[in-house]
Amino acid sequence: MADLSAFPITRKWPARHPDRIQLYSLPTPNGVKVSIMLEETGLPYEAHLVSFSTQDQLSPEFLSLNPNNKIPAIIDPDGPGGRPLPLFETGAILIYLADKSGRFLPADPALRYQAIQWLMFQMGGIGPMFGQVGFFNKFGGKDYEDKRPLQRYVDESRRLLKVLEGHLRGRAWMMGDDYGIADMSIFPWVRNLVGFYEAGELVGFGDFPEVARVLEAFVARPAVQRGLDIPPRG
Repeated sequence: MADLSAFPITRKWPARHPDRIQLYSLPTPNGVKVSIMLEETGLPYEAHLVSFSTQDQLSPEFLSLNPNNKIPAIIDPDGPGGRPLPLFETGAILIYLADKSGRFLPADPALRYQAIQWLMFQMGGIGPMFGQVGFFNKFGGKDYEDKRPLQRYVDESRRLLKVLEGHLRGRAWMMGDDYGIADMSIFPWVRNLVGFYEAGELVGFGDFPEVARVLEAFVARPAVQRGLDIPPRG
């Protein structure tokens, strides 16, 4: 059985199954990228809820695993060379799990890098911009009298959606016929934009039927449906 006692985070979130991948997360658009990937691959894992309401992400135990205090993070007890591997940042985790499972990332080097480029497109563009729309439309920013910040992020979100719309025309998924980590990264954020952030009308989501088509196919996947609620909020 794997010994994870060297990781302080296990003192706050004890591992009942230390031989499994330990997932520390919350079902946000970033968090569910990894839970969906784990459900899709079937890799054994154990999920631990990191509650924002009690600021678990700022606890010394969580910071010992991710000093950037963001979810999700993982520990794989059977990492490279058989040694435990701690990892944070969703892009890094998704690439690692794809390599570990041999799934959802093309083996062909050129296609691999093309998939990674779309993963980076989400991390550098879609996540930050959609998140700002959410802040200014639904949370604290909605009370600002100056609506220029909101409009700036709405305009940029529409531009990003237009990029997706053009790319998805004639394709089932981001990489054509093959579903993969680029889809798992992008579509939780699209879902959140039009759902939880209530910004579908604001960004004119009806102008992007290809994005809507792929979002519907994404949400219909059984592993996605499971992953969207992991870890349970309690």
